[in-house]
Amino acid sequence: MIRIGILLVVILAILAVRWFLKTPRETSGKQLKQIVWIAAALFLAILLLTGKLSALIALLGVLLAFIVRSMPIILNYGPQLHRIWLKFNASKQQEQGKSSGAVRTAGMTKAQALEVLGLKAGASDEEIIQAHRKLISRVHPDRGGSDYLAAQINQAKKVLLKR
Repeated sequence: MIRIGILLVVILAILAVRWFLKTPRETSGKQLKQIVWIAAALFLAILLLTGKLSALIALLGVLLAFIVRSMPIILNYGPQLHRIWLKFNASKQQEQGKSSGAVRTAGMTKAQALEVLGLKAGASDEEIIQAHRKLISRVHPDRGGSDYLAAQINQAKKVLLKR
């Protein structure tokens, strides 16, 4: 019985690959989504009829508990993960040839740095340093502030002073 099932799966896979290669991309994408949903529904029905659905529900419970327990770690490293995500998207867009001036990169522009420090264009080095000191004394992590905000303020100072 198992051999017949495996043979049927192999034949269906071969037919599916042939169909997928022959059909246009637009229609095959929509139909492929429908096939995946139908296959998932059939899989759940088979699990329900054989009494194995409880194992799948237990697995989902374990995954949910893992996500809930790892949430503090994810939130702690959120700013770093966001920065990595921005770098990934910037490199991905550059690979696709969309590296125009409108694409936001992970780096900070002078305009953004001025906005972070609350300065106007043409600010002197002394004004930049004073604005940095004033803001960093409020949001420094040692005083209960945010690591992310402190990093943004420090990066703004570096961008404006070109260090």
